[in-house]
Amino acid sequence: MNQESRQKLKGLLTHDESYRQFPYTDTTGHLTIGIGRNLVDRGISLTEALYLLDDDISYFHNKLSYYLPFFSSLNEARQIALVNMCFTLGIQGFLNFTQTILALEAADYERAASEMLDSKWAIQIGERANRLALIISKGEL
Repeated sequence: MNQESRQKLKGLLTHDESYRQFPYTDTTGHLTIGIGRNLVDRGISLTEALYLLDDDISYFHNKLSYYLPFFSSLNEARQIALVNMCFTLGIQGFLNFTQTILALEAADYERAASEMLDSKWAIQIGERANRLALIISKGEL
């Protein structure tokens, strides 16, 4: 299909299917997202998943930079650990870790790690929380 035909088809499909940011159930009962992407029968490719991952990393990194003025002064390993936390907590959930954030701002990394582990989140995700807390306390991956 040439580029002009592809663009015409995209226009028609965008009109017919509509863009949906969040998953919904279509008229045939299939979980769908975007512009008619049937997640049940088609899912997403690894390339698409990696694109979404890269976009999510940028999103959380930018949000942390915005909400935590000291974020950019943390070393790379600690920034990575906080972005990782946001994948399970979301940005608002992470911002509820006020004692962890205060400890990070004060560069008291042992206390920050301890505060992370003293949470419902740590119980829910287990070993991942231990790994992330260790990264925060040691500053190494």
